[in-house]
Amino acid sequence: MTAIRHALTVKREDDFAQWYQEVVSAADMAEESGVRGCMVIKPWGFGIWERMQALMDRRIKAAGVQNAYFPLFIPLSNFVREAEHVEGFAKEMAVVTHHRLIADGKGGLMPDPEAQLEEPLIVRPTSETIIGDAMSRWIQSWRDLPLMLNQWANVVRWEMRTRMFLRTSEFLWQEGHTAHETREDAMAETLRALEMYRAFAEDDAAIPVIVGEKPANERFPGAVATFSIEAMMQDGKALQAGTSHYLGTSFADAASIRFQDREGGQQLCHTTSWGVSTRMVGAMIMTHGDDDGLRVPPALAPFQVVILPMLRENEGDAALLAYCDELHAQLLAQSAFGEPLRVLLDKKPGKAAAKRWDWVRKGAPLIVEVGPRDMENGKVAVLRRDRLWNDAAKPDFAFTLRDEFAGQASDLLADVQQALYNEARERREANIVTGIDSLEALKAFFAEDKRYPGWAEVQWARPEGEGLDKVVEQLKALKLTFRNVPLDAAPADGTCLFTGQPAVERIYVARAY
Repeated sequence: MTAIRHALTVKREDDFAQWYQEVVSAADMAEESGVRGCMVIKPWGFGIWERMQALMDRRIKAAGVQNAYFPLFIPLSNFVREAEHVEGFAKEMAVVTHHRLIADGKGGLMPDPEAQLEEPLIVRPTSETIIGDAMSRWIQSWRDLPLMLNQWANVVRWEMRTRMFLRTSEFLWQEGHTAHETREDAMAETLRALEMYRAFAEDDAAIPVIVGEKPANERFPGAVATFSIEAMMQDGKALQAGTSHYLGTSFADAASIRFQDREGGQQLCHTTSWGVSTRMVGAMIMTHGDDDGLRVPPALAPFQVVILPMLRENEGDAALLAYCDELHAQLLAQSAFGEPLRVLLDKKPGKAAAKRWDWVRKGAPLIVEVGPRDMENGKVAVLRRDRLWNDAAKPDFAFTLRDEFAGQASDLLADVQQALYNEARERREANIVTGIDSLEALKAFFAEDKRYPGWAEVQWARPEGEGLDKVVEQLKALKLTFRNVPLDAAPADGTCLFTGQPAVERIYVARAY
């Protein structure tokens, strides 16, 4: 087979981190903003996030959760009430201390010493405390429960090491917050949200995930239990793609979220929180991208089909555009994944090959080129982004009748969606090792000379306190972390890798983002 000349300058196997940055740039998804850790999300990148929002919002509302909005600024005193919660976020908080600027006498500006706030304001890192305040006002009786809220917002966590979409100082997300009458109700909601995230990741984003509970050292600050979906990236590292937390009654106690129970007594609510962020865009890039750029699952693509007329800037262009307009209209009348097809007729001037490679790098699922000869024969040339190259190392165009393609487009998109998921799942399953029964064997599996080692499933005794701290230090020395205990894991049947005691469960260990 002839060597393929790829659209990117960096290959995944050569430098995965640099490849990722090039995909973000080449696919025209985002750029640096001039403020460290903050990014400008460009239309194609934001279009993908909007698709994620739309699909997730549909799932959220179907569960009876209502959207609301809460302030960006949160009084410091709100966090002080919940010591364990603030401890978990203290190093990441951005703090507003003044409300006015004045000239500094040197041609610049400075905070006005006379405009210092009586109480510092925290730029929202998460909203448990301020939503808790609202819940304490809105809940009076068991009849007001459950109260289930969600907000789409931005949050700020002052990260030292940033990477676009994966870890930024400011990012976009949804955060669900619910209050319930009983522990059982709250746990049911925690697990419902977790399953919602699994379905979104696998069905919409075509990202296979492991669903499970986090160990104590990985819990959300102040939570009783934290659950996550974990995805394997193409470099073998794990990415926490979404979390759902049962918060018990500690947050309710701090915010005085109480209700009159059915017998007339006063009880604390059981609360939950759950969230998915723009990190999911990064997960999509690292799960599906290739050496030619991004590959967007059709369910998430802002445009699922892009039509590229091969314009010659002559009198024949009008007829070609009319031919493409007819195809555009035919496709818009079709549907896929329960929605009308999203189709772009790209009429911008430019060479056909250059426009094609722009859309290849952006990852449009189906790219349709139409030239004068295609029009004469009533055909189109279709390129599936998941199958870019043929055996001759040339773009793998399928030439088909225009009307036939219009009728097949929905099925083709469904096939692309499933193919991307299958590819990612097969890669993950091939890179999970089981049966490791010693720290030395674990160290060998994650040896430095292994570029992409994958994950290890190990058995452990779930130690607590100092025992857990020692285990975490052992992992840290190997640059490893616990991911989660799969909810569907087989029962433990051996000894703990770390303590030698009888194991109680199986847990995944990996390098992670």
